[in-house]
Amino acid sequence: MNFRWIWFVASRYIFKKKKKSPAPVLSILGIATGVLALIVILSVMNGFQLGFIESILEISSYHLRIGPVAGGDIGGAREAVLTIPGIKAAVPFLEFQCLVQGKRVGQQAAIVRGLPKDALEMDASMASRLSFEPQPEPWGVEEEASFGFRNKSGTLLGAELARRLGLRIGDEITIFSIPTLFNSPSIEGGESFQIFTVTGIFRTGFYEYDTSWIFMDIDSAAAFSESGPVLGIKLKNRFHDQQAIELAKKNLGNNPVFDGAAFSSWRDYNRSFFGALRTEKLFMFILVGLIFIVVALNIYQAQRRSVLEHREEIGLLRAIGGGEHAVQLVFVLDGAIIGLSGASAGLCLGLLIASNIPGVFSATEAIVNFGINIVNIIASLFSGGAGGIGDFFFFSPAVFYIKEIPSRIIPGEVVLIFSFGLFSALFAAWFASRRVARIRPADVLRYE
Repeated sequence: MNFRWIWFVASRYIFKKKKKSPAPVLSILGIATGVLALIVILSVMNGFQLGFIESILEISSYHLRIGPVAGGDIGGAREAVLTIPGIKAAVPFLEFQCLVQGKRVGQQAAIVRGLPKDALEMDASMASRLSFEPQPEPWGVEEEASFGFRNKSGTLLGAELARRLGLRIGDEITIFSIPTLFNSPSIEGGESFQIFTVTGIFRTGFYEYDTSWIFMDIDSAAAFSESGPVLGIKLKNRFHDQQAIELAKKNLGNNPVFDGAAFSSWRDYNRSFFGALRTEKLFMFILVGLIFIVVALNIYQAQRRSVLEHREEIGLLRAIGGGEHAVQLVFVLDGAIIGLSGASAGLCLGLLIASNIPGVFSATEAIVNFGINIVNIIASLFSGGAGGIGDFFFFSPAVFYIKEIPSRIIPGEVVLIFSFGLFSALFAAWFASRRVARIRPADVLRYE
């Protein structure tokens, strides 16, 4: 099969027609639009979803949990865990539910997590997800570096929780432990409430944590808890969690500190939440991917019409030795040109926009607000300067708990989207070109 003449004929059909049909151009634009839309939409969706997932895994649930740990040698237990291959960090913690009360505002339900003072040194990835408000004297930078605890009476509050309770750094709060309030007879030595000092205010970017979480020293949290501490573990690759659990059970099974300890993975926490995110992404992919089906039908009809329009030429090519599959390949190659052109254009534009989402939204807001200002100026000439339209924001900070639109490009998804755009055109052209097999050179050229 000589591909030189096949390419020559296919390129003439696409680029050198006397009366060019708009169908190839529309098909290219359709595929480019589909690829562009999918890349941008999924990149923004990945930015939001992975931000939520990473906040949960890095701050709350960890990749693995082992515990509760028996006995008092939590340092030795941590060192034993860190010897397991694939584990990059291990942090002991205690957690309980509470009611927190400030001086000026009422009570608020919260979750208290007790951590060591050097927790941020133990877990650098957790430190990267936390930001702290500036601390005035007498604590300053030194206390912020030590996670904001001042002896055993210091606490760190989420920024939204502090705002709701009207608290600032240096204020005192009262923490009522819900388990000890209702089950105090069963907790030997347990305390129902204690007074603490707010020594720091943090933000995670995840509203649920900023509005309901408190950090305190793990020794202070032990006074409210009847169970031992749990080890929160970070893996080098969180998707290797099952292998890490098997290694942990094998290496730690003979250690008496871990007698009765439960081994659990991040897949066990927030299972419904992660499942909802995955389902949402799948259906968004399917809905936006319907663009490719519409474009493929357009390509199919265009190639089918092209086959009918070139019946005489097809008959001539068949008569001078062009095989059935060779002539069919001419039209498949046309579909490949359309698919490759559209997918490549959509890929370049999609990556350009997805990698500059904040700038694109800011530029769009600036253009819209410029138009609004012009309308306000014109309206003020007739109304005496009264009223006017306010500024436009896609995501106002007063409504949405985000500073900018996140975007995360996943190379595997980009390759998949590009392949969809290319192969949808190829398959449509192949189905349309099967009509070539029905064309008989003798029937076509009989009256020519």
